[in-house]
Amino acid sequence: MFTGLVEEIGTVNNISLQGTSGTISIKAGVVTVGTKIGDSIAVNGVCLTVTFLSDDGFTADVMAETVRRSSLGKLKSGDRCNLERAMAADGRFGGHIVSGHIDGTGRISSVVREENAIWFTIEADKSLLDYIVEKGSVALDGISLTVAAVSNNDFKVSIIPHTQEATTLYLRKPGDIINIETDVIGKYVAKMMGLRNASDTSESGGSITLDFLRDNGF
Repeated sequence: MFTGLVEEIGTVNNISLQGTSGTISIKAGVVTVGTKIGDSIAVNGVCLTVTFLSDDGFTADVMAETVRRSSLGKLKSGDRCNLERAMAADGRFGGHIVSGHIDGTGRISSVVREENAIWFTIEADKSLLDYIVEKGSVALDGISLTVAAVSNNDFKVSIIPHTQEATTLYLRKPGDIINIETDVIGKYVAKMMGLRNASDTSESGGSITLDFLRDNGF
């Protein structure tokens, strides 16, 4: 599990894909401290397993599902990427629950500065937008952000100066593809409600009640 607080901006040394799977090697320093073979590191929000450690970075395997779901396959040598180690049990939970399992990608349609902040508008499929709510959380390229607005076609986030400096978002421009992970809690609630609605034949039609919330731990 991750928190969406980027620890370091790394640099892709090499990415080698045979078909839609292969390996990626990344130059990094901070995230390799205390890391062992088999540990997890999020690369642009994608949870990868470390298979090799060197003095200046790490290597991880990339499988076909990862390439299909994310923008990882579009990276090339020299590209910058957001890195975060899996959350330590004794660490602070500063962002939100991020699994490192990308739901899909979106396209940046506009980047607008407003005083010290930058507004990003992200176009995404309805299947993703259904799980994105105003003032809720979303992870973009592994960065925990608050959703400022949602429409039928896109959503907006506003980036503070620290996020601009500590992540790769300052490099992003309209037309770029970005990884999206929606709030895992929202996905579980939607799953639970879908199962309940499918089996509920009562007059309430599966609506949320106090008994339902109590029965499901809320």
